[in-house]
Order: sequence, then structure tokens, then C-alpha cells
Amino acid sequence: MEDQLSMLFVMVELGGVLAPIAFILFHTLRQVLFIPPMLVCIAGGVLFGVTFGTIYSVIGLTMNCLFFFLVINRMPKTRQRLSGLKKKWFGEYRNLTTGQVAVLRLIPFIHYHLLNFCLLERTKNFKDYMKFSLMTNIPLAFFYTIFGQFISQFSPTMIIVILFALAVLVYVLREKMTIIKWHEFFKDKKQEKKAKHSF
Repeated sequence: MEDQLSMLFVMVELGGVLAPIAFILFHTLRQVLFIPPMLVCIAGGVLFGVTFGTIYSVIGLTMNCLFFFLVINRMPKTRQRLSGLKKKWFGEYRNLTTGQVAVLRLIPFIHYHLLNFCLLERTKNFKDYMKFSLMTNIPLAFFYTIFGQFISQFSPTMIIVILFALAVLVYVLREKMTIIKWHEFFKDKKQEKKAKHSF
């Protein structure tokens, strides 16, 4: 992984005017190289500064989401596996809100494409999917471009506190919904009818 990131630095330094394009394309290639997106965002901050690093990372991550949208329906086994992971991690009937996906993207061990899949299941069309993808990528790019380089200096206690705070945010931003089981719903209806007849 360090060799691949070193390759990115060399490509960007030699690229000159083409450096931003090389960096954005690297965001798309990083999934093949098994590099977490936050590491590329950190590299963007080092190479281009906070403003341009964030902008280039947002473009690269959003292109990554576009690529996911184009190929996921052609890969039924991968789609099925992501569906199973979603049910295992977030529950069978729960759809994550956009705010939850944005916060979960900040947690390093949450699979990036699993969250893309959650957005895909939540949205009804391509336009909404891309809009929500862009919205959820901005916090990831911004946070890791600015603060990501300092995370390695945090104590284990501080990392646990940050992860706990993010978990609380995910809970607070959840979609409120009530699930009533089929037999309980009809049992209540029967009790209502009996109560009406008793009067």
C-alpha cells in the first residue's frame, strides 16, 4: 500500500498540469489496489492543500460512485453479497438516511461500496443517487483532507471517543420507523372489532 501511495506522489509531481487528473483517476483505481478512500484524501491534502485537495477528492469519490452505479447490476453475485452485508450490519428493513451514510463514510472500517449500495437502494433514479453520493462524499473528503493526517498521532482513547461520537451520530440520524408484525396487526384489528360490538 505504501508503494502504491508513493507511486501516486511521483505521478502527481511529474504530471504538472495533469496532476489533478492523475489524482482523480487514482481515486477510481484505488479500489482495485485495495487502498482505503481516506488515505487517498489525506494524500490529496498533502499534495494540493485543503481547498483543492478536497475538491479533487470529491470529484474522484463521486466518479467512483458513478462507476459503482454502472457496474453493480452486471455483477449479481456482488450485489447479492452487498445485500447480505447490509442486512447483517443494518437490519433487514432499515434504509439508512443520507445523513447516516455521510457519517458512516467517516468510519474507516465501514465498506465504501456497501454504503454506495445503501444509497442505491434508497434512491429511485440515477439523478437522486448521484446527488446523494455527492452530498455524502463531501464530509469524507473534507474531514480526511484536513484532519486525516493527524489521526495517526491520536491516542487510542481519542480514536475510541471519535468512533463512539460517530456511532451516536448514526443513531441520532436514523430513520424513525415502526415495524408491526402481520399477526399483531390483525390481532389488534380483531380486538377493535370486538370492542365495538361489545358496546
